[in-house]
Amino acid sequence: MQAATWVDGVRTEALPLPDRAMEFGDGLFETLLLHHGSPLFTDLHLQRLQCGLQVLAFPDCLAKAREQLLNASAVVCNLGWRWAALRLTISRGSGPRGYAPPAATRPRIIITASELSYDCQQMGAAAVLSLANVRWPTQPALAGLKHLNRLEQVLAAAERCAAGTDEAVMLGQSGQLVSVVAGNLFLVRGGTLQTPALVDCGIAGTRRRLVMERWAGTLGLPVRETTLSLQDLEAADEVFYCNSLLGLRPVSRFGQRHWSSHAICEALFEQYQGEFL
Repeated sequence: MQAATWVDGVRTEALPLPDRAMEFGDGLFETLLLHHGSPLFTDLHLQRLQCGLQVLAFPDCLAKAREQLLNASAVVCNLGWRWAALRLTISRGSGPRGYAPPAATRPRIIITASELSYDCQQMGAAAVLSLANVRWPTQPALAGLKHLNRLEQVLAAAERCAAGTDEAVMLGQSGQLVSVVAGNLFLVRGGTLQTPALVDCGIAGTRRRLVMERWAGTLGLPVRETTLSLQDLEAADEVFYCNSLLGLRPVSRFGQRHWSSHAICEALFEQYQGEFL
């Protein structure tokens, strides 16, 4: 798999040290899908990033991040990659020893682009889910943001690999549904889409937002953000999850519960395909 990396707009293979992203996870990131070098839904990613920059009290560097993102995307286009994943990371940069942010913060922008070997225009095969023992931590101040502290997902992903499943369901500290390891969950019940409310934890995904604000409405489907349990998952008529690289993926099995119909997910995926066909 081919890859390319830039730090503050300069092509490189090394990260300058010290860096608070490595020391404390002090930063944010976005993962964008590129189609022939064109990033999809850039504005949604940058809107979420801007929210995170404000919460973490970073200096405004969004315009610079957008410029470097577009420059890297142009390089990917010239490389001839049909599909690529681009990770845009903003670190607080370097600083003196200790947790306290430096008085003069100079954010560092790190971009990595990797060629994808699969066709993102095709919906993935229905997934098998397991249940992760590791749970999301409760932190309302960071709920919805895509910050760099992802150890719970690392441990949950290791559990998923050991279980031999495609994805793993992650719960919150109170036992409520939150997400899968790398995506947002949706349940279909009685013609209504339901998705976990991300009040205490979780990531407010860009594809989740598109389902809720655009694609479901086009299909006449009401959407509810609410507190959901494992029992709700097992009672659902249909289940799918979404993220920025795969779009939407239906679920075929969780434990002893099987789903053979994926009509809603298929219809929503057609809406997704229509965004870049």
